[in-house]
Amino acid sequence: MVKKIIKITSEHSQAKYRQIIQSVINAIGEGLLTKGDKVPSINEIANEYNLSRDTVMLAFNELKARGILGAVPGKGYFVESANISIEKKVLLLFDELNSFKEELYNAFIENLPDDTQVDIYFHHFDSNVFTSLIKERVGKYSAYVIMPANLTNILPVIQLLPKDKVYVIDRKLDELQGYPVIYQSFDEDMYCGLEAGSEILQKYQKLILVYPGGKEPKGFLTGFGRFCADYNFPHEVYDQLKDKPINKGDVFILPNDRMLIRLVKRCWEQKLAIGTDVGIISINESALKEVVANGISTISTDFKLMGKTLADFVENNKSGEVKNVSRFMQRLSL
Repeated sequence: MVKKIIKITSEHSQAKYRQIIQSVINAIGEGLLTKGDKVPSINEIANEYNLSRDTVMLAFNELKARGILGAVPGKGYFVESANISIEKKVLLLFDELNSFKEELYNAFIENLPDDTQVDIYFHHFDSNVFTSLIKERVGKYSAYVIMPANLTNILPVIQLLPKDKVYVIDRKLDELQGYPVIYQSFDEDMYCGLEAGSEILQKYQKLILVYPGGKEPKGFLTGFGRFCADYNFPHEVYDQLKDKPINKGDVFILPNDRMLIRLVKRCWEQKLAIGTDVGIISINESALKEVVANGISTISTDFKLMGKTLADFVENNKSGEVKNVSRFMQRLSL
């Protein structure tokens, strides 16, 4: 069975482990192997062709990462998928799905080759879910894109993955130093965004940041505080909008779309003109904000660019740290 499935020759210029990979792919393509079939064991192939177990394991690990082979402890390796057109499988682990994460995801997909499969999961800021999702998928992907959000003490589970196949997105964490990362500098982005809009902000009397804490980055808070101190701007921080006053001359900085809609409705109820009586700045750009209340001003990283850069990292096995571009977009809400 080994020679029927696995064909290796020293006359071939291709490395032995590559010949094993191609043999399995060819066997599937020729119908010699179908989904669920057992493949020759590592020991069988190693003994038949006088190879080291490491050489065969290297081939099997790549076939697992591409989703072609699966392993059952104590029973061996089986064909998990007959889709041999997939060259690379990528695990994308996000915190949650929202409009701007969808924009990042779409840009990532659009900038990858057609033969790359991307599986997306969400940990919803739950460390147990995060850990389970990773542990269950160790060795099954060619690359692992991790969005850790505000989770801490995640290095032990990340270390279960091959270091050269892990890419960190959105936040740069001290405990994950050394991993490739494309990140937002939330402190700097908040400060520079408000600074870019400082002239128009002068017509208002108070700057209010709504900061519930929890999943929101602390950098928003520190960047806001630095700007208000440097520009001597009267300011306040609310932990929520409910029961808080909305007065003429206030500018609100809002961390999510739910609070944005709530504030817009309250302004309408109080007959406060958005952009004149009350100013609004929303964190994170989306198409929705181009039209809500005739246009909402935003401070936002460029999620399309982040997705494109991420695709380049994954496709070309790049390393290093890249700070993603952030911009202030002024619309009629100011």
